[in-house]
Amino acid sequence: MNFYSKEFLISHCQEILNFYTDKVVDETGGYHQNFKDDGSLFNTSLKQLVSSTRIIVNYATASMVFNQDSFRDIARHGLDYLEQVHWQKDSRTYAWTLDNHQPLDMTQQAYGYAFVLLAYASVLKAGIIDTDIKLQQVWELLEERFWQAEYGLYADEISPDGVLSNYRGQNANMHLCEAMIAAYEATGKAHYLDRARTLAHNIAVRQANLTQGLIWEHYTDTFDIDWDYNKDDPKNLYRPWGFQPGHQTEWTKLLLQLHRHSPEPWLLDRAKMLFHHAWEQAWDDKFKGLIYGFSPDGDWCDDEKYFWVQAESLAAAALLYEVTDEAVWMERYNALWQYSWDYMIDHTYGAWYRLLLRNNTKFSDEKSSAGAKCDYHTLGACFEVLHSLNRMQQGEQQA
Repeated sequence: MNFYSKEFLISHCQEILNFYTDKVVDETGGYHQNFKDDGSLFNTSLKQLVSSTRIIVNYATASMVFNQDSFRDIARHGLDYLEQVHWQKDSRTYAWTLDNHQPLDMTQQAYGYAFVLLAYASVLKAGIIDTDIKLQQVWELLEERFWQAEYGLYADEISPDGVLSNYRGQNANMHLCEAMIAAYEATGKAHYLDRARTLAHNIAVRQANLTQGLIWEHYTDTFDIDWDYNKDDPKNLYRPWGFQPGHQTEWTKLLLQLHRHSPEPWLLDRAKMLFHHAWEQAWDDKFKGLIYGFSPDGDWCDDEKYFWVQAESLAAAALLYEVTDEAVWMERYNALWQYSWDYMIDHTYGAWYRLLLRNNTKFSDEKSSAGAKCDYHTLGACFEVLHSLNRMQQGEQQA
């Protein structure tokens, strides 16, 4: 199996999409977000903002890769729901969750706004919309509600009654960096790239230097390290305790995307360091794959295998190989793919399993669920590697 080929990656993307395409559209509005392994639906009334927007990104991006109008229609369907149901016009806020299309949780999450921004960038790139007005609107809401200029980072959460939480985290800032890069690519407007670079430096350098170069997840309201946040809950879905190997490698990917747009030595140096340390701490020599979390002293605090960790890491390895031409990154790319092919991918029904135990046995029969998985990471990783291969091919042709 040649995992590093356009033919394989395109075929695999199509297989993932095939799992969702004939059943993801909820004719009453938005997307179905909860799927069993065999594709059957459960909890069909629940919608969550991150899944709603990520599925838009999936299909908008797929529409460009496959030049398929039906994918554009699915993305447009989700965009309509984002604008007409998640968006609460009177309060100018987004419903975090919906039940039967009615707001359930109105907490405002910067993490959610990141994916709203990314969704608008994606549909703009795909030609589904032809103006960046909504993109700029989300930027302005982020400036108004979450941006903290004194720290050069975003706050995280505003309660339904308007109180800003004292919690600060790297995850929202990481995905806002991702969204800002996409917004720059969609519009060419420099303020998005400038903000992405600021976020990257402040998390991957300034904050990481507080923890010997690795990126910690949780901070106080003055962005001091909070070593104890969720220490009793290392498996928390959004805010797990410990160093997250997948976030080290996801930052590797983002730093290399920034390096492509605006090359600086620190971006490549830090990208290599983050990936190297994540691999050394988290690769499971016995059962293969990258585990989920390790403590400050290096002990594993969560040895389960998450789909997104493998996917983000293989994309990062491919980008490192593109930039450096060093064989070690291709070796790690292939190791991650082989592990994923052997264990994480459902060759019977399609798409990836969300979570496996350390020994690679299944955790549950839920393949995707609202807010937890919609194969955004796996499709995104494949698309990223495809783009990398295209750039390398173009470089060879110009040489």
